[in-house]
Amino acid sequence: MKKIGIIGLGYVGLPLAIQFAKSGAKVLGLDIDQAKVDSLNEGKSYIKHIKDYILAEQLEAKRLEAATDFSRVRGLDAVLICVPTPLNEKREPDLSYVLSTGEAIAPHLPNGITVSLESTTYPGTTEDELRPVLEMGSSLRAGVDFHLVYSPEREDPGNPDSQVAKIPKVIGGYTEKCLKKGEEVYSLAIETLVPVSSCRVAEATKLTENIFRCVNIALVNELKIIYQKMGIDVWEVIEAAKTKPFGFMPFYPGPGLGGHCIPIDPFYLSWKARQVGTEARFIELAGEVNTSMSNFVIEKVREALGAMGKTINGSKVLIVGLAYKPDVEDDRESPSYVLMEKLEILGAEVGYHDPHIPVIRPSRDYSQFAGKKSELLERDLLTSYDVAIISTAHEGVDYEYLTDCVSSVVDARNAIPEGKHAAEKVWKA
Repeated sequence: MKKIGIIGLGYVGLPLAIQFAKSGAKVLGLDIDQAKVDSLNEGKSYIKHIKDYILAEQLEAKRLEAATDFSRVRGLDAVLICVPTPLNEKREPDLSYVLSTGEAIAPHLPNGITVSLESTTYPGTTEDELRPVLEMGSSLRAGVDFHLVYSPEREDPGNPDSQVAKIPKVIGGYTEKCLKKGEEVYSLAIETLVPVSSCRVAEATKLTENIFRCVNIALVNELKIIYQKMGIDVWEVIEAAKTKPFGFMPFYPGPGLGGHCIPIDPFYLSWKARQVGTEARFIELAGEVNTSMSNFVIEKVREALGAMGKTINGSKVLIVGLAYKPDVEDDRESPSYVLMEKLEILGAEVGYHDPHIPVIRPSRDYSQFAGKKSELLERDLLTSYDVAIISTAHEGVDYEYLTDCVSSVVDARNAIPEGKHAAEKVWKA
């Protein structure tokens, strides 16, 4: 039985660990968060779409356990690194989690182990950044004493049709032998493997996937503003355009970008482009457009309040939907936080409702909101708000009831069907 280690037990690492365990491997999950480790070992899931019984099955079969002791890497056949790669305060790549993980496991790497990096990053990270750390700390050589690969995650949180085993896995190796060993490892759990010629190609593949989304979302965000000034509903346009069976893929506008990939990953490439003496102008422009969408929403709030003879300063605004995408509890990089912060700076009293996030957790960027609780959608409470902003359209929210109760609604997600309410009450954003 192969022994596989997964470092980082979040939205990427935990589903991957479960899939390897289901496939018959013996899996050791490693994380520095003791609470996650304890929860997993008790069979209690901390990710909504992963049910407790799924963990219990693998724990009872003794195919899955979790620990904080990184020295246990010495007993593994492979270790897969699934840690965050955020941007720092200067919007530059922060590889601290990747490199500190490398430092932690390097002294314990056994001969013949396969090390795979799954975290999204710029081309060259695996070979130029992680490899030296592993070699220096272990006295082993990549491609000779251990096998080094890069295989980007493709997790889709909240999508019930997304199955880890069925999502094709791109793999690049430091050497040809590294690639073959990487394929051996991933073939245990993944049905379709997509080998590429190098780690750099695999790293670039992941960035390209996310840049594609970022740029196209920026395009429809820009079209939304243009079409609205022409009296055209961009959502209706997209619905009509997507009937074309070729040459078009629908993307949808919103109040900004959220999640651990799309708002961050494109800037890894634009940063790397500057390092090699060129520019990623298209990526930078897309980033500017998507970032500016919060201002567009706030301007709609200003217009809605103005129609009632009010200003943002002194008004009560309810943010509906805090998670970055529908029907998940993941609030990383959510544009809702940007709206909350900007509205408070402008003098508004801001509350939020999200059925998946009852209390805001501490975070690096928006620590001022930690501990804030989700409001109940009760008529007496809703009537106290001047405006509600639909920032994320969860299925469990009754938007018609919301609109009946609140004086005005700014809909940034096309959640309220056309014609359901008087035009002066619903402001499309």
